[in-house]
Amino acid sequence: RHTAMVEDEDEDPETKEKILEKLMDQDEVDPEPVDETMVKKMILTFEKRSYKNQELRIKFPDNPEKFMEAELDLNDIIQEMHVIATVPELYHLLVELNAVHSLLGLLSHDNTDILSLKHFNRTELTDIDTLHESEEGAEVLIDALLEGQVVALLVQNMERLDETVKEEADGVHNTLAIVENMAEFRPGLCTEAAQQGLMQWLLKRIKAKMPFDANKLYCSEILAILLQNNDGTRELLGELDGIDVLLQQLSVFKRHNPSTAEEQEMMENLFDALCSCLMLPANRDRFLRGEGLQLMNLMLRSKKLSRTSALKVLDHSMIGPEGSDNCHKFVDILGLRTIFPLFMKTPKKMRKAGISDKEHEEHVCSILASMLRNLKGQQRSRLLSKFTENDCEKVDRLMELHFKYLEAVQLADRRIEGEKHEMVRRGEILDDSMEDEFYLRRLDAGLFVLQLICYIMVEISNAGISQLQQRVHQILNLRGGSVKAVRHIMRGDLSPQLPGKTLDAD
Repeated sequence: RHTAMVEDEDEDPETKEKILEKLMDQDEVDPEPVDETMVKKMILTFEKRSYKNQELRIKFPDNPEKFMEAELDLNDIIQEMHVIATVPELYHLLVELNAVHSLLGLLSHDNTDILSLKHFNRTELTDIDTLHESEEGAEVLIDALLEGQVVALLVQNMERLDETVKEEADGVHNTLAIVENMAEFRPGLCTEAAQQGLMQWLLKRIKAKMPFDANKLYCSEILAILLQNNDGTRELLGELDGIDVLLQQLSVFKRHNPSTAEEQEMMENLFDALCSCLMLPANRDRFLRGEGLQLMNLMLRSKKLSRTSALKVLDHSMIGPEGSDNCHKFVDILGLRTIFPLFMKTPKKMRKAGISDKEHEEHVCSILASMLRNLKGQQRSRLLSKFTENDCEKVDRLMELHFKYLEAVQLADRRIEGEKHEMVRRGEILDDSMEDEFYLRRLDAGLFVLQLICYIMVEISNAGISQLQQRVHQILNLRGGSVKAVRHIMRGDLSPQLPGKTLDAD
Protein backbone atom coordinates (compact mmCIF):
# COMPACT_ATOMS: atom_id res chain seq x y z
CA ARG A 1 0.00 0.00 0.00
CA HIS A 2 2.90 2.37 0.88
CA THR A 3 4.59 1.67 -2.48
CA ALA A 4 1.35 2.43 -4.32
CA MET A 5 1.08 5.76 -2.50
CA VAL A 6 4.65 6.70 -3.48
CA GLU A 7 3.90 5.84 -7.10
CA ASP A 8 0.76 8.00 -6.95
CA GLU A 9 2.75 10.93 -5.65
CA ASP A 10 5.23 10.67 -8.56
CA GLU A 11 2.45 10.51 -11.13
CA ASP A 12 2.36 13.24 -13.80
CA PRO A 13 -0.08 16.08 -12.79
CA GLU A 14 -1.43 16.10 -16.36
CA THR A 15 -2.33 12.41 -16.10
CA LYS A 16 -4.10 13.07 -12.80
CA GLU A 17 -6.11 15.87 -14.42
CA LYS A 18 -7.18 13.59 -17.29
CA ILE A 19 -8.33 10.92 -14.82
CA LEU A 20 -10.37 13.49 -12.88
CA GLU A 21 -11.94 14.82 -16.10
CA LYS A 22 -12.87 11.29 -17.12
CA LEU A 23 -14.48 10.63 -13.75
CA MET A 24 -16.45 13.90 -13.94
CA ASP A 25 -17.60 13.05 -17.46
CA GLN A 26 -18.87 9.71 -16.17
CA ASP A 27 -20.85 11.49 -13.45
CA GLU A 28 -22.45 13.81 -16.00
CA VAL A 29 -23.80 10.94 -18.13
CA ASP A 30 -27.53 10.66 -17.47
CA PRO A 31 -28.48 7.29 -16.04
CA GLU A 32 -30.57 5.11 -18.28
CA PRO A 33 -34.29 5.58 -17.49
CA VAL A 34 -35.88 2.68 -15.63
CA ASP A 35 -38.68 1.65 -17.95
CA GLU A 36 -40.41 -1.58 -18.93
CA THR A 37 -37.79 -2.43 -21.58
CA MET A 38 -34.91 -1.98 -19.14
CA VAL A 39 -36.59 -4.06 -16.43
CA LYS A 40 -37.37 -6.87 -18.90
CA LYS A 41 -33.76 -6.82 -20.10
CA MET A 42 -32.48 -7.02 -16.51
CA ILE A 43 -34.79 -9.90 -15.64
CA LEU A 44 -33.74 -11.80 -18.77
CA THR A 45 -30.05 -11.32 -17.91
CA PHE A 46 -30.73 -12.38 -14.33
CA GLU A 47 -32.54 -15.55 -15.44
CA LYS A 48 -29.70 -16.48 -17.84
CA ARG A 49 -26.99 -15.94 -15.21
CA SER A 50 -28.97 -17.74 -12.55
CA TYR A 51 -29.44 -20.75 -14.84
CA LYS A 52 -25.76 -20.74 -15.85
CA ASN A 53 -24.63 -20.59 -12.21
CA GLN A 54 -26.94 -23.46 -11.30
CA GLU A 55 -25.70 -25.53 -14.25
CA LEU A 56 -22.00 -25.02 -13.38
CA ARG A 57 -22.58 -25.78 -9.69
CA ILE A 58 -24.22 -29.11 -10.63
CA LYS A 59 -21.45 -29.90 -13.14
CA PHE A 60 -18.51 -28.97 -10.87
CA PRO A 61 -19.81 -29.30 -7.28
CA ASP A 62 -16.30 -29.73 -5.81
CA ASN A 63 -14.50 -27.17 -7.96
CA PRO A 64 -15.53 -23.60 -6.97
CA GLU A 65 -13.07 -22.06 -9.44
CA LYS A 66 -15.24 -23.33 -12.29
CA PHE A 67 -18.39 -21.53 -11.13
CA MET A 68 -16.92 -18.57 -9.22
CA GLU A 69 -16.98 -16.20 -12.22
CA ALA A 70 -20.60 -17.09 -12.99
CA GLU A 71 -21.44 -16.48 -9.34
CA LEU A 72 -19.88 -13.01 -9.43
CA ASP A 73 -21.83 -12.22 -12.63
CA LEU A 74 -25.03 -13.31 -10.91
CA ASN A 75 -24.10 -11.18 -7.92
CA ASP A 76 -23.63 -8.13 -10.17
CA ILE A 77 -27.00 -8.41 -11.92
CA ILE A 78 -28.83 -8.83 -8.60
CA GLN A 79 -27.20 -5.60 -7.42
CA GLU A 80 -28.29 -3.85 -10.62
CA MET A 81 -31.85 -5.07 -10.06
CA HIS A 82 -32.14 -2.94 -6.91
CA VAL A 83 -33.15 -0.11 -9.22
CA ILE A 84 -36.48 -1.92 -9.83
CA ALA A 85 -37.45 -0.93 -6.28
CA THR A 86 -37.76 2.68 -7.51
CA VAL A 87 -40.59 1.74 -9.89
CA PRO A 88 -43.20 -0.27 -7.94
CA GLU A 89 -45.62 0.15 -10.86
CA LEU A 90 -43.37 -2.32 -12.76
CA TYR A 91 -43.34 -4.96 -10.00
CA HIS A 92 -45.83 -6.96 -12.05
CA LEU A 93 -43.00 -7.76 -14.50
CA LEU A 94 -41.09 -9.59 -11.74
CA VAL A 95 -44.15 -11.80 -11.34
CA GLU A 96 -45.10 -12.21 -15.01
CA LEU A 97 -41.53 -13.10 -16.03
CA ASN A 98 -41.20 -15.54 -13.12
CA ALA A 99 -38.32 -13.60 -11.51
CA VAL A 100 -39.94 -13.79 -8.06
CA HIS A 101 -39.83 -17.58 -8.25
CA SER A 102 -36.14 -17.47 -9.24
CA LEU A 103 -35.26 -14.96 -6.50
CA LEU A 104 -36.99 -17.11 -3.89
CA GLY A 105 -35.03 -20.09 -5.20
CA LEU A 106 -31.80 -18.22 -4.50
CA LEU A 107 -32.73 -17.96 -0.82
CA SER A 108 -31.63 -21.58 -0.50
CA HIS A 109 -28.46 -21.04 -2.59
CA ASP A 110 -25.37 -22.76 -1.17
CA ASN A 111 -23.60 -19.39 -1.06
CA THR A 112 -25.52 -17.32 1.52
CA ASP A 113 -23.81 -14.17 0.19
CA ILE A 114 -25.66 -14.47 -3.10
CA LEU A 115 -29.01 -13.27 -1.84
CA SER A 116 -29.66 -13.44 1.84
CA LEU A 117 -27.26 -10.87 3.12
CA LYS A 118 -26.74 -8.11 0.64
CA HIS A 119 -29.57 -8.16 -1.85
CA PHE A 120 -33.07 -9.48 -1.39
CA ASN A 121 -32.88 -8.60 2.29
CA ARG A 122 -31.90 -5.01 1.70
CA THR A 123 -35.67 -4.57 1.77
CA GLU A 124 -36.00 -1.94 -0.98
CA LEU A 125 -38.59 -4.08 -2.79
CA THR A 126 -40.72 -4.40 0.34
CA ASP A 127 -40.06 -0.93 1.82
CA ILE A 128 -43.42 0.18 3.19
CA ASP A 129 -43.32 3.64 1.55
CA THR A 130 -42.48 2.05 -1.80
CA LEU A 131 -45.31 -0.48 -1.43
CA HIS A 132 -47.82 2.32 -0.85
CA GLU A 133 -46.58 4.25 -3.91
CA SER A 134 -48.19 1.68 -6.18
CA GLU A 135 -50.75 -0.39 -4.27
CA GLU A 136 -51.57 -2.46 -7.36
CA GLY A 137 -47.94 -3.38 -8.10
CA ALA A 138 -47.35 -4.14 -4.43
CA GLU A 139 -50.41 -6.41 -4.19
CA VAL A 140 -49.18 -8.44 -7.18
CA LEU A 141 -45.67 -8.76 -5.68
CA ILE A 142 -46.90 -9.72 -2.18
CA ASP A 143 -49.29 -12.32 -3.68
CA ALA A 144 -46.43 -13.89 -5.64
CA LEU A 145 -44.11 -13.89 -2.62
CA LEU A 146 -46.75 -15.55 -0.44
CA GLU A 147 -47.57 -18.08 -3.13
CA GLY A 148 -43.87 -18.95 -3.18
CA GLN A 149 -43.94 -19.55 0.60
CA VAL A 150 -41.60 -16.59 1.11
CA VAL A 151 -41.78 -16.63 4.91
CA ALA A 152 -40.92 -20.32 5.16
CA LEU A 153 -37.92 -19.74 2.85
CA LEU A 154 -36.80 -16.67 4.82
CA VAL A 155 -37.02 -18.62 8.08
CA GLN A 156 -35.00 -21.52 6.62
CA ASN A 157 -32.46 -18.98 5.43
CA MET A 158 -32.17 -17.33 8.86
CA GLU A 159 -31.58 -20.74 10.41
CA ARG A 160 -28.48 -21.12 8.21
CA LEU A 161 -26.99 -17.80 9.27
CA ASP A 162 -24.35 -17.40 11.95
CA GLU A 163 -25.13 -14.23 13.89
CA THR A 164 -21.63 -14.04 15.37
CA VAL A 165 -20.59 -12.87 11.87
CA LYS A 166 -21.68 -9.23 11.48
CA GLU A 167 -22.81 -9.55 7.83
CA GLU A 168 -24.95 -12.57 8.68
CA ALA A 169 -26.43 -10.84 11.74
CA ASP A 170 -27.33 -7.96 9.40
CA GLY A 171 -28.95 -10.53 7.12
CA VAL A 172 -31.22 -11.65 9.98
CA HIS A 173 -32.10 -8.04 10.78
CA ASN A 174 -32.94 -7.29 7.14
CA THR A 175 -35.03 -10.45 6.86
CA LEU A 176 -37.10 -9.35 9.86
CA ALA A 177 -37.54 -5.95 8.17
CA ILE A 178 -39.03 -7.69 5.12
CA VAL A 179 -41.52 -9.53 7.34
CA GLU A 180 -42.41 -6.30 9.16
CA ASN A 181 -42.94 -4.39 5.90
CA MET A 182 -45.16 -7.10 4.43
CA ALA A 183 -47.16 -7.42 7.67
CA GLU A 184 -47.68 -3.66 7.81
CA PHE A 185 -48.85 -3.58 4.19
CA ARG A 186 -51.07 -6.64 4.62
CA PRO A 187 -51.83 -7.42 8.30
CA GLY A 188 -53.75 -10.55 7.26
CA LEU A 189 -50.55 -12.40 6.42
CA CYS A 190 -49.49 -12.57 10.11
CA THR A 191 -51.30 -15.88 10.67
CA GLU A 192 -49.76 -17.46 7.58
CA ALA A 193 -46.29 -16.13 8.46
CA ALA A 194 -46.54 -17.48 12.02
CA GLN A 195 -47.61 -20.91 10.74
CA GLN A 196 -44.76 -21.02 8.18
CA GLY A 197 -42.24 -21.34 11.00
CA LEU A 198 -41.73 -17.68 11.89
CA MET A 199 -43.36 -17.94 15.34
CA GLN A 200 -41.23 -20.94 16.26
CA TRP A 201 -38.05 -19.24 15.02
CA LEU A 202 -38.81 -16.01 16.94
CA LEU A 203 -39.39 -17.89 20.20
CA LYS A 204 -36.20 -19.90 19.68
CA ARG A 205 -34.20 -16.72 18.97
CA ILE A 206 -35.68 -14.82 21.93
CA LYS A 207 -34.74 -17.58 24.38
CA ALA A 208 -31.28 -18.23 22.83
CA LYS A 209 -28.44 -17.79 25.32
CA MET A 210 -26.87 -14.87 23.48
CA PRO A 211 -26.00 -11.36 24.65
CA PHE A 212 -28.79 -8.80 24.18
CA ASP A 213 -28.54 -7.16 20.74
CA ALA A 214 -30.55 -5.32 18.07
CA ASN A 215 -31.82 -8.62 16.61
CA LYS A 216 -33.30 -9.79 19.91
CA LEU A 217 -35.05 -6.42 20.23
CA TYR A 218 -36.37 -6.73 16.66
CA CYS A 219 -37.61 -10.29 17.33
CA SER A 220 -39.61 -9.06 20.35
CA GLU A 221 -41.12 -6.33 18.16
CA ILE A 222 -42.12 -8.73 15.35
CA LEU A 223 -43.59 -11.14 17.92
CA ALA A 224 -45.78 -8.38 19.39
CA ILE A 225 -46.92 -7.43 15.84
CA LEU A 226 -47.86 -11.06 15.00
CA LEU A 227 -50.04 -11.30 18.12
CA GLN A 228 -51.99 -8.05 17.66
CA ASN A 229 -55.75 -8.74 17.34
CA ASN A 230 -55.05 -12.27 16.14
CA ASP A 231 -56.43 -15.27 18.02
CA GLY A 232 -54.84 -17.66 15.50
CA THR A 233 -51.29 -16.57 16.32
CA ARG A 234 -52.12 -16.36 20.06
CA GLU A 235 -53.28 -19.97 19.98
CA LEU A 236 -50.15 -21.05 18.09
CA LEU A 237 -47.89 -19.29 20.61
CA GLY A 238 -49.70 -21.08 23.44
CA GLU A 239 -49.28 -24.47 21.72
CA LEU A 240 -45.54 -23.81 21.20
CA ASP A 241 -45.09 -23.16 24.96
CA GLY A 242 -44.52 -19.50 24.14
CA ILE A 243 -46.10 -18.33 27.41
CA ASP A 244 -43.29 -20.09 29.30
CA VAL A 245 -40.68 -18.51 27.00
CA LEU A 246 -42.11 -15.03 27.64
CA LEU A 247 -42.25 -15.59 31.41
CA GLN A 248 -38.67 -16.92 31.49
CA GLN A 249 -37.37 -13.92 29.54
CA LEU A 250 -39.29 -11.45 31.71
CA SER A 251 -38.22 -13.07 34.98
CA VAL A 252 -34.80 -11.36 34.59
CA PHE A 253 -36.51 -8.02 35.24
CA LYS A 254 -38.09 -8.91 38.59
CA ARG A 255 -34.92 -7.90 40.45
CA HIS A 256 -33.04 -5.86 37.84
CA ASN A 257 -34.03 -2.92 35.68
CA PRO A 258 -33.13 -3.06 31.97
CA SER A 259 -29.61 -1.69 31.52
CA THR A 260 -30.33 0.31 28.34
CA ALA A 261 -33.27 2.05 26.63
CA GLU A 262 -33.20 -0.70 23.96
CA GLU A 263 -33.43 -3.45 26.56
CA GLN A 264 -36.33 -1.62 28.20
CA GLU A 265 -38.07 -1.47 24.82
CA MET A 266 -37.60 -5.24 24.44
CA MET A 267 -39.03 -5.82 27.94
CA GLU A 268 -42.11 -3.74 27.05
CA ASN A 269 -42.53 -5.63 23.74
CA LEU A 270 -42.48 -8.95 25.62
CA PHE A 271 -45.03 -7.65 28.14
CA ASP A 272 -47.23 -6.44 25.26
CA ALA A 273 -46.95 -9.89 23.66
CA LEU A 274 -47.95 -11.52 26.96
CA CYS A 275 -50.97 -9.20 27.41
CA SER A 276 -52.00 -9.92 23.84
CA CYS A 277 -51.77 -13.70 24.42
CA LEU A 278 -53.93 -13.45 27.53
CA MET A 279 -56.80 -12.09 25.42
CA LEU A 280 -57.24 -15.73 24.37
CA PRO A 281 -59.01 -17.59 27.23
CA ALA A 282 -57.00 -20.83 26.76
CA ASN A 283 -53.77 -18.94 27.40
CA ARG A 284 -54.95 -17.77 30.83
CA ASP A 285 -54.73 -21.37 32.00
CA ARG A 286 -51.24 -21.75 30.47
CA PHE A 287 -50.22 -18.55 32.28
CA LEU A 288 -51.53 -20.00 35.56
CA ARG A 289 -49.66 -23.30 35.07
CA GLY A 290 -46.48 -21.43 34.13
CA GLU A 291 -46.62 -19.64 37.51
CA GLY A 292 -47.15 -16.31 35.80
CA LEU A 293 -49.13 -14.99 38.78
CA GLN A 294 -46.24 -15.61 41.16
CA LEU A 295 -43.85 -13.75 38.83
CA MET A 296 -46.20 -10.75 38.44
CA ASN A 297 -46.74 -10.66 42.22
CA LEU A 298 -42.95 -10.59 42.81
CA MET A 299 -42.55 -7.83 40.22
CA LEU A 300 -45.25 -5.73 41.89
CA ARG A 301 -43.42 -6.07 45.21
CA SER A 302 -39.92 -5.46 43.85
CA LYS A 303 -40.69 -1.87 42.75
CA LYS A 304 -38.59 -2.10 39.59
CA LEU A 305 -39.55 -0.77 36.13
CA SER A 306 -41.32 -4.05 35.38
CA ARG A 307 -43.97 -3.27 38.03
CA THR A 308 -46.07 -1.10 35.72
CA SER A 309 -46.40 -3.76 33.03
CA ALA A 310 -46.85 -6.57 35.57
CA LEU A 311 -50.00 -4.81 36.81
CA LYS A 312 -51.36 -4.69 33.26
CA VAL A 313 -50.61 -8.41 32.74
CA LEU A 314 -52.32 -9.28 36.02
CA ASP A 315 -55.41 -7.34 34.88
CA HIS A 316 -55.53 -9.24 31.56
CA SER A 317 -55.10 -12.62 33.29
CA MET A 318 -58.19 -12.17 35.50
CA ILE A 319 -60.76 -10.81 33.04
CA GLY A 320 -63.98 -12.73 32.42
CA PRO A 321 -65.11 -16.15 33.68
CA GLU A 322 -61.93 -17.70 32.20
CA GLY A 323 -59.91 -15.59 34.65
CA SER A 324 -61.58 -17.23 37.66
CA ASP A 325 -58.76 -19.72 38.42
CA ASN A 326 -56.20 -16.92 38.25
CA CYS A 327 -58.28 -14.82 40.67
CA HIS A 328 -58.43 -17.68 43.21
CA LYS A 329 -54.72 -18.45 42.84
CA PHE A 330 -53.81 -14.78 43.32
CA VAL A 331 -55.55 -14.75 46.71
CA ASP A 332 -53.84 -18.05 47.64
CA ILE A 333 -50.36 -16.60 46.96
CA LEU A 334 -51.19 -13.63 49.24
CA GLY A 335 -51.68 -11.27 46.30
CA LEU A 336 -54.19 -9.16 48.26
CA ARG A 337 -51.27 -7.88 50.35
CA THR A 338 -49.68 -6.66 47.12
CA ILE A 339 -52.67 -5.16 45.32
CA PHE A 340 -54.32 -3.18 48.13
CA PRO A 341 -51.32 -0.89 48.88
CA LEU A 342 -51.36 -0.06 45.14
CA PHE A 343 -55.10 0.65 45.43
CA MET A 344 -54.66 2.90 48.47
CA LYS A 345 -51.98 5.04 46.85
CA THR A 346 -50.69 5.46 43.31
CA PRO A 347 -46.88 5.13 43.63
CA LYS A 348 -44.81 8.11 42.46
CA LYS A 349 -42.49 5.74 40.59
CA MET A 350 -45.42 4.78 38.34
CA ARG A 351 -45.68 8.41 37.25
CA LYS A 352 -41.93 8.56 36.62
CA ALA A 353 -42.28 5.49 34.38
CA GLY A 354 -44.68 7.51 32.23
CA ILE A 355 -47.87 5.87 33.51
CA SER A 356 -50.73 8.21 34.33
CA ASP A 357 -52.65 7.94 37.60
CA LYS A 358 -55.74 7.07 35.56
CA GLU A 359 -54.05 4.13 33.84
CA HIS A 360 -52.72 2.79 37.14
CA GLU A 361 -56.07 3.21 38.93
CA GLU A 362 -57.94 1.62 36.01
CA HIS A 363 -55.80 -1.55 36.15
CA VAL A 364 -56.06 -1.85 39.95
CA CYS A 365 -59.85 -1.29 39.94
CA SER A 366 -60.25 -3.74 37.05
CA ILE A 367 -58.34 -6.40 39.04
CA LEU A 368 -60.55 -5.82 42.12
CA ALA A 369 -63.71 -5.91 39.96
CA SER A 370 -62.60 -9.19 38.31
CA MET A 371 -61.92 -10.74 41.73
CA LEU A 372 -65.32 -9.63 43.07
CA ARG A 373 -66.95 -11.14 39.98
CA ASN A 374 -65.01 -14.43 40.02
CA LEU A 375 -64.11 -15.30 43.62
CA LYS A 376 -66.15 -17.82 45.58
CA GLY A 377 -66.14 -19.14 49.15
CA GLN A 378 -63.18 -18.51 51.42
CA GLN A 379 -61.21 -16.44 48.88
CA ARG A 380 -64.17 -14.09 48.37
CA SER A 381 -64.53 -13.69 52.16
CA ARG A 382 -60.83 -12.80 52.43
CA LEU A 383 -61.24 -10.13 49.76
CA LEU A 384 -64.33 -8.59 51.39
CA SER A 385 -62.76 -8.60 54.86
CA LYS A 386 -59.94 -6.42 53.44
CA PHE A 387 -62.52 -3.66 52.91
CA THR A 388 -63.48 -3.72 56.60
CA GLU A 389 -59.89 -3.35 57.91
CA ASN A 390 -58.74 -0.14 59.68
CA ASP A 391 -62.22 1.32 60.02
CA CYS A 392 -63.12 0.69 56.35
CA GLU A 393 -60.24 2.83 55.01
CA LYS A 394 -60.39 1.03 51.65
CA VAL A 395 -64.06 1.96 51.27
CA ASP A 396 -63.11 5.58 51.97
CA ARG A 397 -60.45 5.38 49.23
CA LEU A 398 -62.98 3.77 46.85
CA MET A 399 -65.43 6.62 47.43
CA GLU A 400 -62.67 9.20 47.00
CA LEU A 401 -61.89 7.69 43.58
CA HIS A 402 -65.62 7.56 42.77
CA PHE A 403 -66.09 11.29 43.19
CA LYS A 404 -62.77 12.09 41.50
CA TYR A 405 -63.82 10.29 38.31
CA LEU A 406 -67.47 11.35 38.56
CA GLU A 407 -66.40 15.00 38.49
CA ALA A 408 -64.02 14.38 35.56
CA VAL A 409 -66.71 12.62 33.50
CA GLN A 410 -69.35 15.24 34.35
CA LEU A 411 -66.96 17.98 33.20
CA ALA A 412 -66.37 16.12 29.91
CA ASP A 413 -70.15 15.62 29.52
CA ARG A 414 -70.82 19.34 29.96
CA ARG A 415 -68.25 20.18 27.28
CA ILE A 416 -69.68 17.57 24.91
CA GLU A 417 -73.25 18.82 25.46
CA GLY A 418 -72.06 22.36 24.70
CA GLU A 419 -70.44 21.17 21.46
CA LYS A 420 -73.58 19.24 20.47
CA HIS A 421 -75.70 22.34 21.11
CA GLU A 422 -73.38 24.40 18.89
CA MET A 423 -73.51 21.79 16.12
CA VAL A 424 -77.31 21.72 16.17
CA ARG A 425 -77.39 25.53 16.11
CA ARG A 426 -75.17 25.49 12.99
CA GLY A 427 -77.43 22.91 11.38
CA GLU A 428 -74.81 20.15 11.43
CA ILE A 429 -75.86 16.50 11.63
CA LEU A 430 -74.79 14.39 14.62
CA ASP A 431 -73.94 11.10 12.93
CA ASP A 432 -72.78 7.81 14.49
CA SER A 433 -69.09 8.60 13.98
CA MET A 434 -69.48 11.85 15.96
CA GLU A 435 -71.34 10.00 18.73
CA ASP A 436 -68.53 7.40 18.82
CA GLU A 437 -65.96 10.18 19.09
CA PHE A 438 -67.86 11.77 21.98
CA TYR A 439 -68.08 8.38 23.71
CA LEU A 440 -64.32 7.84 23.35
CA ARG A 441 -63.77 11.26 24.91
CA ARG A 442 -65.91 10.26 27.88
CA LEU A 443 -63.86 7.08 28.26
CA ASP A 444 -60.70 9.15 28.06
CA ALA A 445 -62.02 11.38 30.84
CA GLY A 446 -62.41 8.31 33.06
CA LEU A 447 -65.85 6.84 32.36
CA PHE A 448 -64.60 3.26 32.26
CA VAL A 449 -62.73 3.59 35.58
CA LEU A 450 -65.89 5.15 37.04
CA GLN A 451 -67.94 2.15 35.89
CA LEU A 452 -65.45 -0.24 37.49
CA ILE A 453 -65.57 1.72 40.76
CA CYS A 454 -69.39 1.70 40.73
CA TYR A 455 -69.37 -2.06 40.16
CA ILE A 456 -67.06 -2.54 43.19
CA MET A 457 -69.35 -0.27 45.28
CA VAL A 458 -72.45 -2.28 44.36
CA GLU A 459 -70.69 -5.63 44.98
CA ILE A 460 -69.37 -4.75 48.45
CA SER A 461 -72.68 -3.10 49.42
CA ASN A 462 -74.61 -6.26 48.50
CA ALA A 463 -72.13 -8.68 50.14
CA GLY A 464 -74.17 -8.98 53.35
CA ILE A 465 -71.65 -7.04 55.47
CA SER A 466 -73.65 -4.22 57.04
CA GLN A 467 -70.70 -1.96 57.90
CA LEU A 468 -69.60 -1.90 54.23
CA GLN A 469 -73.07 -1.01 52.99
CA GLN A 470 -73.49 1.64 55.69
CA ARG A 471 -70.13 3.28 54.90
CA VAL A 472 -70.84 3.43 51.14
CA HIS A 473 -74.30 4.96 51.71
CA GLN A 474 -73.03 7.33 54.40
CA ILE A 475 -70.35 8.84 52.10
CA LEU A 476 -72.73 8.97 49.13
CA ASN A 477 -75.27 10.94 51.21
CA LEU A 478 -72.58 13.26 52.60
CA ARG A 479 -71.38 14.15 49.08
CA GLY A 480 -74.84 14.49 47.54
CA GLY A 481 -74.64 11.21 45.63
CA SER A 482 -77.14 8.36 45.50
CA VAL A 483 -77.43 4.64 44.79
CA LYS A 484 -79.75 5.56 41.92
CA ALA A 485 -77.01 7.68 40.33
CA VAL A 486 -74.53 4.80 40.72
CA ARG A 487 -76.89 2.39 38.99
CA HIS A 488 -77.49 4.98 36.27
CA ILE A 489 -73.73 5.21 35.59
CA MET A 490 -73.61 1.44 35.19
CA ARG A 491 -76.80 1.03 33.16
CA GLY A 492 -77.05 4.36 31.39
CA ASP A 493 -76.60 5.12 27.70
CA LEU A 494 -73.04 3.83 27.78
CA SER A 495 -72.99 1.84 24.55
CA PRO A 496 -70.77 0.41 23.26
CA GLN A 497 -69.30 -1.30 26.34
CA LEU A 498 -65.66 -2.33 26.20
CA PRO A 499 -65.26 -5.99 25.17
CA GLY A 500 -64.65 -8.41 27.98
CA LYS A 501 -65.18 -5.82 30.66
CA THR A 502 -68.91 -5.07 30.65
CA LEU A 503 -70.37 -4.21 34.02
CA ASP A 504 -73.82 -5.05 35.27
CA ALA A 505 -75.44 -4.00 38.49
CA ASP A 506 -77.31 -7.22 39.07
